[in-house]
Amino acid sequence: MIDLNNPADGDVLIVIDPQIDFCPGGALAVPGGDEIMPLVNRIAERFAHVVLTQDWHPRNQISFASTHGAEPFSTMTAPYGEQVLWPDHCVQGSPGADFHPLIKSGGLVDRAEVILRKGYNPAVDSYSAFFENDKTTATGLAGYLRDRRLTRCVFVGLALDFCVRYSAEDAVSEGFEAMVVTDAARAIDMNGSLDAAMLALRTQGVALATAA
Repeated sequence: MIDLNNPADGDVLIVIDPQIDFCPGGALAVPGGDEIMPLVNRIAERFAHVVLTQDWHPRNQISFASTHGAEPFSTMTAPYGEQVLWPDHCVQGSPGADFHPLIKSGGLVDRAEVILRKGYNPAVDSYSAFFENDKTTATGLAGYLRDRRLTRCVFVGLALDFCVRYSAEDAVSEGFEAMVVTDAARAIDMNGSLDAAMLALRTQGVALATAA
């Protein structure tokens, strides 16, 4: 188990999508998404290495329901498999794509060694910080972490049952140790997706812990 009070040299905090559109009032609001931001800032103060991810979608992204004239939260079969169709969110350069004000005022944006933008390919969505949803197109994060000799990943952010889940699972598949801090994350919980995510994380060997 990674010690949040005393992170080791090889530990990195990966903050997943702490963006305005994923907080109450945003285009794809995660219930309680804003509540985690003070805790994320407190955890980050103890880490020498921090990575932020940022959804950064073009307006015609394949995962947008509006692209297909479909209902939000329905699904479609994309060339790479099943894809949930989301409300338009985190559009490149839009206010909703910006980081939450508490993340910015807490200095986390300035401290981040990497800000990784994902989902900018209009033909493929990207939940994970490591791979696009085709499961083959890498973001380059794994190589960066290896080059920096960072071997253990702590995940916080939004949403627990999608982008946090798949990032943590892919970290393990890439040979990193992974832990999710569950009280520093919130879930969409769509059709049982939270329970499914928690089971999958345990099955894949991801440690689950609270900040306490």
